Amino acid sequence: MEKLKIIAVSYYNTLPFLYGLEKSDFIKENAEIELAYPSVCAEKLINKQVDIALVPVGIIPKLKISYIISKYCIGAEGKVASVILASHKPINEIKNIYLDYQSATSVRLVKVLAKNYWKINPQWQQSKPGYENLIVGNTAGVIIGDRCFNLKKYEYIYDLAEEWGKFTNLPFVFAAWVSLKPIDENFKKQFNEALRVGVKDIDSVINQYKDNFIPNFDAHKYYKENISYDLTDNKSRGMNLFLKYLAAESFSQANNK
Repeated sequence: MEKLKIIAVSYYNTLPFLYGLEKSDFIKENAEIELAYPSVCAEKLINKQVDIALVPVGIIPKLKISYIISKYCIGAEGKVASVILASHKPINEIKNIYLDYQSATSVRLVKVLAKNYWKINPQWQQSKPGYENLIVGNTAGVIIGDRCFNLKKYEYIYDLAEEWGKFTNLPFVFAAWVSLKPIDENFKKQFNEALRVGVKDIDSVINQYKDNFIPNFDAHKYYKENISYDLTDNKSRGMNLFLKYLAAESFSQANNK
C-alpha cells in the first residue's frame, strides 16, 4: 500500500501529536509526515498534495467535501496563550490590524470578533515577516504560534480563544485533522491511537522535546491548562457556530458584490 501523506502544524501545540505518531510503528510504516505553518497545511490539503492534514478549521468552508477523521484537535477551553491580538491601545481605539501571514482560522476569528463582539471596524492589513515591529500607536496585530512566547512588551494582549469564550460561552477549535476522501478504518484507528499516546502522556512529550523550547517557556502550563486536545461535543458546538459566522459573512460579501 502506498504511504499516506500527512502534514501537521510546526508549532509547540502539535508536539503531543507528533510524539505519538513518531512512536507508532504502524504510522511509520504506512505514512509520511511533514510539518509546516497552518496556512501551508491548508494550501497543501486544498491542492491535494497530502492525504491528511492538521488544518485551520477556517478553511473547511472552502472544501467541497471534507472529513474530520480524528477525535483530537487543537482547541482551548479558555486562554490558549498562542493566538493573540497585540496592541498598545485598548480595543475601542484600534484603527488598523495586521493579519498573521501564517494563519487562516485566527484571521477569520479576529474578524468575527471585531464585527460581532468588539463592534469595531478596523482597516485590515496583510503582513509579512517582521510585521510585529509595525504594531505601534493604534495599529494592532494578530500573532499566532510559538512567537507568542517571546514577544516584546505590548500594552494590551487579547487572547482570541478567551475573547471567543466571553462572546459565546463556548470553547474554540483552531485546527482539526481533515481529509478530502474517506480514510481506511484501520488506518484511522491506528492514527487516533497514536495521537492518544501523545495527548495522554504530556510529561513524556515535554521531556522528549525540552531542548526545542525557548527559554522561560512554561510547557506544563501550556499543554495542561491552555491547549485542549479532545474534540468534545462542546468544542464541536463552538466550531459549528464559528463556521456559521463564516458562512454568514461569505453570504453577505456575495450579496454586496
